[in-house]
Amino acid sequence: MSKSKIWLSSPHMGGTEFDYVQNAFDTNWIAPVGPHIKLFEDELSKKSKNYSVAALSSGTAAIHLALILLGVSDGDEVLCSSFTFSASANPIVYQRAKPIFIDSERDTWNICPNKLEKAIQSRLKAGNKPKAIIVVHLYGMPAKMNEITAVASKFGIPVIEDAAEGLGSTYFNEPLGTLSDIGIFSFNGNKIITTSSGGALISSNDDYIQKAKYLSTQARDDAPHYEHSKIGFNYRLSNVCAAIGLGQLEVLDKRVKQRRSNYSFYKKVLSQSEKIQFLNEPDGFYSNRWLTTILLADYDSREKIRLALAEENIESRPLWKPMHLQPIFKNCLFFGDGICDELYTRGLCLPSSSSLDESDLNRITKAILDNV
Repeated sequence: MSKSKIWLSSPHMGGTEFDYVQNAFDTNWIAPVGPHIKLFEDELSKKSKNYSVAALSSGTAAIHLALILLGVSDGDEVLCSSFTFSASANPIVYQRAKPIFIDSERDTWNICPNKLEKAIQSRLKAGNKPKAIIVVHLYGMPAKMNEITAVASKFGIPVIEDAAEGLGSTYFNEPLGTLSDIGIFSFNGNKIITTSSGGALISSNDDYIQKAKYLSTQARDDAPHYEHSKIGFNYRLSNVCAAIGLGQLEVLDKRVKQRRSNYSFYKKVLSQSEKIQFLNEPDGFYSNRWLTTILLADYDSREKIRLALAEENIESRPLWKPMHLQPIFKNCLFFGDGICDELYTRGLCLPSSSSLDESDLNRITKAILDNV
């Protein structure tokens, strides 16, 4: 008999989601408009310093709109974390702009403030001022936002926080997504909470949010007929998906606690091996531990464990392959010394679903320790 599958990060319903969805059906709001969208935005705002919120169809859509709001267009340069998922960088190309990738630092694995500043200085010498900076909070770990925003302010460059993986994390008690000009979240099925698919754009600048809502509904002008003076997009969140999100937001704090508990279990059990390293939180940094990650000695060691877990029907995954190593971005500029290359080679994401129980965690850690 085959062993049950343990997924890397699976959806975890709280129990009230169906009630909200049933209400959407009962009231016939089965559309990308409806009362649940506004309620979802209001509840998310409460968790984000009362910032204005636009609920969207994905985190990728949110980044795309953020770039448009900041005026990024054909030929512009946008600085972006290299150590991330491609959805952080793809919207740059949607705008016919040029991504320039920045290496990580070792304390958080996020974009390095020093390398960021060197990249800006280099581009200014070349006669090109970057139009925006995209900072990713990797695996829920906050980036060094004080240093990053200081660099950005020094050169007058706006910052987009890609907090797709960071909902529920804080930086010196400030929620991620609220530490820059524009923040974005993802509610994809593998995130800490989900709307099935979905995302959000948040900002203290309500004008940004109102424009985002306008653009996300095909930029329909105020007229009795369909009038369009700008190109828009079909990026608004469905009311039914928003209904799911209302139930999910009710259990966000619990999900953060459960994922952090997974990390604590892994660290306690796996630290008996000196061959396994963990990413600790710097002082003032609070990670939701969306995914627990480990570093092994080298590529072969990582692959041995990954394949051993797969044999046990346990899903794990290498850390993100940096964008500057991706075929599609091979001609893009990169500023760094290979830290994110090394992390990718040595790192592994462990199953981190909030629904894991102790027997699951024991099964996972046994397979790792037997093969480390």
